[in-house]
Amino acid sequence: MSERRRKEGWRRIVWRLFHDRLAVISFLFLLGVIAISCMAPILNLPDPNAIDLSKRLYPPGTPGHLLGTDEFGRDYLSRLIWGGRVSISVGFLAVLMAMSAGVLVGIFSGFMRGWWDLVIMRLIDVLMAFPYVLLAIAIIAALGPGLMNTMIALAIAGIPYYARIVRGSVLALMGKEFIQAAQALGASSLRILFRHVLPNVISPVIVAATLDVGWMIMAGAGMSFLGLGAQPPTAEWGLMLSHGSKYLRTAPHLSLFAGLAISLVVLALNFVGDGLRDALDPKVQRY
Repeated sequence: MSERRRKEGWRRIVWRLFHDRLAVISFLFLLGVIAISCMAPILNLPDPNAIDLSKRLYPPGTPGHLLGTDEFGRDYLSRLIWGGRVSISVGFLAVLMAMSAGVLVGIFSGFMRGWWDLVIMRLIDVLMAFPYVLLAIAIIAALGPGLMNTMIALAIAGIPYYARIVRGSVLALMGKEFIQAAQALGASSLRILFRHVLPNVISPVIVAATLDVGWMIMAGAGMSFLGLGAQPPTAEWGLMLSHGSKYLRTAPHLSLFAGLAISLVVLALNFVGDGLRDALDPKVQRY
């Protein structure tokens, strides 16, 4: 019966999610952007790093260059698509690393409690005492600029976010009757964690991760804008926005399209996260 109820619950969640038109449209838009970015190597696109100074700063609509060219004569559409691969990958990978570490820390802290919980949460409080962006910049300053170091820095700065969410959920679950019943029946700690605790804390984590990807993409682009993330000649939205800011009067398209790409992807991720949160919340009755 419990398995049947679980399947019915998931069907209800999927039904509610797919009846949120804004979330569905945003999800399809994200799929399209990700698909095009992933297919960049097989698309008939010019080399994003090929320099041709005779074609520099062509405006959008130029034959052979749909979105024009940049200050080095490189095709802007090609760089925008290739840049999507980098920017989106940074967001998802940073969230994956932060979520994995944060879930482990939160579950261990909430389940063990006692002095383990006290020590771990004080360390988390130390990380949370620093503003998110400043902490990431400090870590990058220690590790050195670069795309991989940016992802590591963003992931470390994001660990407290997930650790707090998971710890609070675990503490609320430990007082439930089904956890106490499992303990009374002699179930091992690992079985309780993976069979009973983890499935019940994963929903808020998924919602938080969906909303956090957009923030990670913006933070990664911000690091590249400051010269701490992706380095030239890599095509990356934040780096393209930084270079384009020098030509706002003569070639505004260099900043416009990169900024628009970041804004639309982050906005779509927020809409998907909001829809997923409402679908997973039984108290919300929108449909």
